[in-house]
Amino acid sequence: MRILIAPDKFKGSLEAADVCLAVEEGIKLAFPDADTISVPLADGGEGTTRILTTYTHGRFLSVLVNDPLGRKIMAEYGISGDGHTGFIEMASASGLLLLSPEEHNPLLTSTFGTGELIRDALDNGVKRIILGIGGSATTDGGIGMAEALGYRFYDTEGERLEAIGGSMGKIARIDIQNRDERLESLEVVVACDVKNPLYGLSGAAYVYGPQKGANDVVVKQLDEGLLNLSCVASETFGIDVADVPGAGAAGGLGAGALWFLNASLQEGVGIVMEQTGIEDEIKKADLVITGEGKVDEQTLQGKVIKGLADLCMKYKAPLAVVCGTLSISPEESREAGIAYSVSVLKEPTTLEKAQVEAFINVRDATFNLVRLFFFKDQNR
Repeated sequence: MRILIAPDKFKGSLEAADVCLAVEEGIKLAFPDADTISVPLADGGEGTTRILTTYTHGRFLSVLVNDPLGRKIMAEYGISGDGHTGFIEMASASGLLLLSPEEHNPLLTSTFGTGELIRDALDNGVKRIILGIGGSATTDGGIGMAEALGYRFYDTEGERLEAIGGSMGKIARIDIQNRDERLESLEVVVACDVKNPLYGLSGAAYVYGPQKGANDVVVKQLDEGLLNLSCVASETFGIDVADVPGAGAAGGLGAGALWFLNASLQEGVGIVMEQTGIEDEIKKADLVITGEGKVDEQTLQGKVIKGLADLCMKYKAPLAVVCGTLSISPEESREAGIAYSVSVLKEPTTLEKAQVEAFINVRDATFNLVRLFFFKDQNR
């Protein structure tokens, strides 16, 4: 029997690679002769860079960049083993977790550090970048990133503007003369799982601004700024991307990547699955085991489990899910194509204890599900 292990991380307790180890231990306890292969996955957000860099036998680089408030920090990104592709998570340089709650203010934050990571990747010869844009501290439409790559922004008086969220409403002209020439031949694929437009009630400011520290007044100012940026950028580049699904991701960095990097936006989990060649492994599997910390309705709308479920149904491979919290109904599980789903928790417990015991609980839950799936084969 060939079992494919392909989980996401259990946030706060186990990285995807650790989940693989726990699942493999459980499999071997139940079925010592099982043929297993582990492919850690991510949905394009946190952990994607590490997974893709490791999978391609690449290397990690640490770079001195500006954090969202312009302070110097070390941020990490990866380059594939063949040196052609850079793997960057904008959160490592421009993420909300880099700031204390008291510092959350999208009028003052910038994606400049993300642009510095892209520039360093270019310095190291990459021809392609996969850019994850989750977890941002910013609502600047990507102008900070663009400034780090040579773009300049000016107001009606011809004064150069600081590339922060609060400047978007003042932009009257975008100067592209000094942009990095290497961008012309760079392919950028953005891992983007949200579908929000750039501005409006469903846009970047109104939907995501409050979690970055914006009150009602600031949200309105940011939304007006995104609208103004859209008008100027559309005229500059000859393309209006404001309503492209995902333009409003990461405070408008989705739109900024389209304008300033000529990028494409793709579903994060799809990118990871393509890079890891997971479809070929599913074709050969008798059972696929996946999991993540929490399985709920959102899980079935573009996360790792949904992506795997679609492929498993295509190749008629049963999919089993282990998780910390299971919040979908049997009907939803069946409709999604999940053959077996179970919470690894053995008893009522605290979050802290569940995180500490996650490895053992995942192992034990896997043992039970594998015994169930292959009981007849083991007793012939």
